[in-house]
Amino acid sequence: MPIYEYVCGKCKTRFELMRPISKSGDAADCPSCKGQAKRIMSKFACFSPNEMGDMKPISGAGGCATCGSTNCSTCNN
Repeated sequence: MPIYEYVCGKCKTRFELMRPISKSGDAADCPSCKGQAKRIMSKFACFSPNEMGDMKPISGAGGCATCGSTNCSTCNN
């Protein structure tokens, strides 16, 4: 089963939930306040080793793993 991300409309808690694809669009109960949470678009980052063996983000493959920005030069990671 896929993992989906949700955010609560009441307390703004973000959480993940594993559920069937057929229920992916359904509202989820917030684990903090039991309010209704809506599914949000998941962000991810891709990394690859450079010639020195250090892991670096792959340009254009997602958000920064540290700050969530789409441009990793903003946090210098």
